[in-house]
Amino acid sequence: MDEYKKLSIKDWAIEDRPREKLMYKGVKSLSSAELLAIIIGSGNRKQSAVELSKSILSDCDNDLNLLAKKNIHDLVKIPGIGEAKAISIISALELGRRQKAFPSKQKQKITCSQDAFELISPYVEDLGHEEFWVVFLNQANKIVEIKNVSSGGITGTVFDVRLVFKDALLLGATNLILCHNHPSGNLQPSNADKDVTSKASEAGKLMNISVLDHLIIADNQFFSFADEGLI
Repeated sequence: MDEYKKLSIKDWAIEDRPREKLMYKGVKSLSSAELLAIIIGSGNRKQSAVELSKSILSDCDNDLNLLAKKNIHDLVKIPGIGEAKAISIISALELGRRQKAFPSKQKQKITCSQDAFELISPYVEDLGHEEFWVVFLNQANKIVEIKNVSSGGITGTVFDVRLVFKDALLLGATNLILCHNHPSGNLQPSNADKDVTSKASEAGKLMNISVLDHLIIADNQFFSFADEGLI
């Protein structure tokens, strides 16, 4: 049994090796650990790449969403993971996140809070810190630009109303949708969230730029100021 555990992936039957399994059986046939093994490329003296991948997933309770929230410093704490492997994992997860965002962006037009959520969620859903994003729209509510306007800590981020409206003027946008995430998972707006929304709405009225909504995103759900009649 001990000798079996020491076998490297090269010693496995061809159909059991992740890369070969992908080639002959298709990507859907691979487990998450096998996909992760392909990403990290190799294991170490004690573990094959698949065994190491299982350790990584076990450290995240086998939850890919938790894995996506880890940064390089978190990942290198896992035995057998150095900076190179950590960078490969983070890069692969970010590429998947961007791919998820791409089809939504093709809608080009925002007609409701759900549209806005589907558009912006992939940018913020796995973050362990707060980020504030703004969707700039033209008069027909077609997307002009999607922009990250600030990043902060676990409990908050700074929102500069002046810079956002400066960007709106430069882009020729006439409507805005504000959005930020709550890493805590709490969807309810704070007093600061309400204050920012109010100030942005008032500033917009002076410049004929409408703040259509403010979304708070947490755990793949959202709170809409517009839907709740708060804007």
